[in-house]
Amino acid sequence: MLEKKVAFNPRVLSPPAALIAVLLLHVLLPKHANYTVKTLPYFTNFLYLLLAVFAVWAVTGLFSAAQREKLVFKSGFFTAGFLLLGLYDLITIKLNLVPGIYFPAPERIIGVFVKDWLFILRCLIYSLRLLLSGFFLGAFLGVATGTLIGWSQRFNYWIMPFIRIVGPIPSTAWIPIALVIFLKPTDASVFLIALGVWFPTTVLTSSGIMNVRKSYFEVASTLGAGTLRNVLTIALPAAAPNIFAGLFNGTSACFLTLMAAEMIGCKFGIGWYINWQREVLAYSNVYAALIVLAVTFSFLIGLQFKIRNRVLSWQKGTIRW
Repeated sequence: MLEKKVAFNPRVLSPPAALIAVLLLHVLLPKHANYTVKTLPYFTNFLYLLLAVFAVWAVTGLFSAAQREKLVFKSGFFTAGFLLLGLYDLITIKLNLVPGIYFPAPERIIGVFVKDWLFILRCLIYSLRLLLSGFFLGAFLGVATGTLIGWSQRFNYWIMPFIRIVGPIPSTAWIPIALVIFLKPTDASVFLIALGVWFPTTVLTSSGIMNVRKSYFEVASTLGAGTLRNVLTIALPAAAPNIFAGLFNGTSACFLTLMAAEMIGCKFGIGWYINWQREVLAYSNVYAALIVLAVTFSFLIGLQFKIRNRVLSWQKGTIRW
């Protein structure tokens, strides 16, 4: 007898229930008497929008098992996130427990996206141009250097000591020197970002190639494969998990370097925007830019995971991600 499929799970109601609780708290509870900042409608509208989205998602789950399972799996995270958002709204605008100038209410942070979204987008595009330029340059040089070190004992002898000395130094420590060497701050930023990606990619690529079984190369050489073919068809595919691990670490490093470089030398970008708004005590803009950074970083890491899963699909079942 076939088991009857459940078309409804009560856990899908927990995110909308949390949103309703936060919404009622925000609407019915008056703001603190000492909170003199003008009240904005953006947080209320944002909660209504989220409530509509999750209501539609819950209804969709009645007809789609995949959507229902996805919402059930993530319901706890969403519920906790919404309750924390309501708690932050409570301690800022309702109870006034923290300084409003440094901890702006959610409505003011959302208001930044409404009023200043175009300028933030321009800054983000400028930062992404620097980030991607430095990332791809550092990734290419890192894979090339790691391949040479892992494959050739001669290159390992000459290059590895240099990497051990220079590599561990944080790329942000090179900012004063980079600003002197390069005429443009943007070129210095690209160099520093590439340096931050190059080191972990080099180390992990070389480690992956060194750990490939020598018997693979012996069999390939017996069948007539040359050095280049051994590297391209055996060494690099076998070291691919290590290469992606290096790229993941490099992504974190290049974001840190980008923020530091823009705050010091560049005249535009998200890092420059954060530093500028901090100087004028516009902390709602600072938090908005940090949210943009978090979403962008999460998107890029997620994209790398999808590319890795596609490239390494032949290893499915062998390595658990």
